[in-house]
Amino acid sequence: MIRNKRALSPVIATVILVAVTIVVAVAVAYWMGGIASLYTRFERIEVTKWYAVKDETSGNYTVTIELKNSGSADATMNYLLVNGRPLEDYNGNITITPSLPAAIQIGKSKEFTIEILGSLYEAGTTLDMTFHSAAGKNYPQMVPLP
Repeated sequence: MIRNKRALSPVIATVILVAVTIVVAVAVAYWMGGIASLYTRFERIEVTKWYAVKDETSGNYTVTIELKNSGSADATMNYLLVNGRPLEDYNGNITITPSLPAAIQIGKSKEFTIEILGSLYEAGTTLDMTFHSAAGKNYPQMVPLP
């Protein structure tokens, strides 16, 4: 009676082998996806608002720019270029608050206030404000002065 019993049929064995292979392949794919996401983090900065206001008594301009980090890694703004020149070239006539470098965390926004002496630019001038990040990316914004 024991001699007449058969093992698994070849068809059943093939189905089990294919099912196990698929399960292992899916598990490896999820595992590799988790590892890959650790190395593919990125910053993505969006300018959510910008405007300029002139103080009539002093003639100075205040430019407000809000940056939002919608990427998957924290961003650090290292410096600001105004019309292609770093702030240091303006000898204190243009200041930024908060000071740079400034970190912007994932999903958060940060508002920058740039004070410009009125004698530097006239009303109607458009300023090219470019933030440069530690990741080497530039985030430009054109801001017209009122």
